[in-house]
Amino acid sequence: MQEFKNHTFAICAYKESEYLEECVKSVLNQTVKSNVIITTSTPNDYIEEIARKYNIKLFVNYGETGIGQDWNFAVSKTKTDYVTIAHQDDIYNENYLEKIVEYLNTGKDFIIAFGDYREIKNGKVIDLTKNLKIKKLLLSPLKKNNDKTWAKNFALKFGTAICCPCVTLNTKIVGKTPYLTNMKCDLDWETWYEFSKLDGAFLYINEELMKHRIHENSETSNLIENNVRLEEDYEMFKRFWPKPIAKILMHFYKGAIKTNSNG
Repeated sequence: MQEFKNHTFAICAYKESEYLEECVKSVLNQTVKSNVIITTSTPNDYIEEIARKYNIKLFVNYGETGIGQDWNFAVSKTKTDYVTIAHQDDIYNENYLEKIVEYLNTGKDFIIAFGDYREIKNGKVIDLTKNLKIKKLLLSPLKKNNDKTWAKNFALKFGTAICCPCVTLNTKIVGKTPYLTNMKCDLDWETWYEFSKLDGAFLYINEELMKHRIHENSETSNLIENNVRLEEDYEMFKRFWPKPIAKILMHFYKGAIKTNSNG
């Protein structure tokens, strides 16, 4: 069995998600084995029992909490250069890490690495949505120009096409507290934007590597419901476009993010 000891899946657990164990199994069943930890800011018997059942080390964040703070805490508890922040509701295809290691074995490196994904709604993997097809288009320049700033920006300037839980970070470049915490919902988009200014590649693997669950109790769905995301999306569009164009983009974007609700 192939191993890659310089990588860690850091699973961020929150409260008592019924999907946590399925996520745990998916990272343990990789064709290339690596390290796995669980972190949480909401310790409870349920999370502790799963950690014991699978003999996974559990770290509890007793400090500042929030999505970005919890992700940074998770990264800080790893001892490897490469880290994937695994979201508790998602499922990683068994070849997720294998594809990243294949690239590293060519002698090349990256800032972040990620692939395509499918969505799960109501317990079923659904057909590719229009949004995901658009994201694939936005990511296409990275196939041959993954170290070019314009290609990295193209993946971000119409909304982030990069699926956050699909990302593997290279902490040699981005450090052990990589996520910006100014925003509640678009912190990943803002973080990728800052990463795009760095020298190095956004490794895009043009294959489906995971399944991302959309459900009404997710934090993203709650933030959409409260319009936090719309406010932050507008702020992010202004990083790339003049205000009049940012407003036009928001008109179309409002409809697009409705697919991130359960229904």
